[in-house]
Amino acid sequence: MVIGKERRLKRIFSNGKTVIIPMDHGVTSGPVKGLVNMQNIIDKLVLGGADGIVIHKGIAKTVDTKGLGLIMHLSASTKYSLNPNRKVIVSSIEEAIRLGADAVSVHINVGDEKEPEMLEALGKIADECDRFGMPLLAMMYPRGAKIISEHDVEAVAHAARLGAELGADVIKTNYTGSVETFKKVVEACPVPVVIAGGPKVETTKEILQMVYDSLKAGGAGISIGRNVFQHEDPTVMTKALTAIVHKGVSVNEALKILGES
Repeated sequence: MVIGKERRLKRIFSNGKTVIIPMDHGVTSGPVKGLVNMQNIIDKLVLGGADGIVIHKGIAKTVDTKGLGLIMHLSASTKYSLNPNRKVIVSSIEEAIRLGADAVSVHINVGDEKEPEMLEALGKIADECDRFGMPLLAMMYPRGAKIISEHDVEAVAHAARLGAELGADVIKTNYTGSVETFKKVVEACPVPVVIAGGPKVETTKEILQMVYDSLKAGGAGISIGRNVFQHEDPTVMTKALTAIVHKGVSVNEALKILGES
């Protein structure tokens, strides 16, 4: 790997694992709960020990990341679009460099009718990332008419492998529901795989168990947004997740950190 990529990835990954909090939702859904005041939530994540955040360029210009790894998101669409699953590129690697980013990310919906255009964009971004020594996180989700379930192991494994095949350095994708199935995803992907959090869950234990099991399957960490920034105490929730990812604590021990034992 290019030395620039190695140095930047070390700012996001600690001992091969990472806790990333994506907060690019303002483009897709507007100023949702938890993301009205971006500096306020970033301050809480810093106290919780997060490794990195995902934000768009406009927010990156206005906040102090206070040492958090900065992953600048390059993809966009809104919930009002006739095809919200079609993501287009709205920024550049050069802009990410100017803003001091440690990595960039793109979102690909595998199976969407606009998949060819999104894959073309991914390939070009990967080439530019190699040229500039910028790590690339690819958010690879199976979503489309032929996808029976977004958590199906075959579909998720294909999406993850696709991102790696086209040059991504880290893959973010859905958890497949069990250690045994997710292990198949990780084993078939030659780059680190982190899990998405998905919609806000009913119980905290559910998200903690998913994180614990994904690591047991060989996952490299998490990229979880709503279940952190919409938690009643994002700092403590981040501490609990960080304890699982970086210290290997059990789900019950993590619940104690949250005061839910």
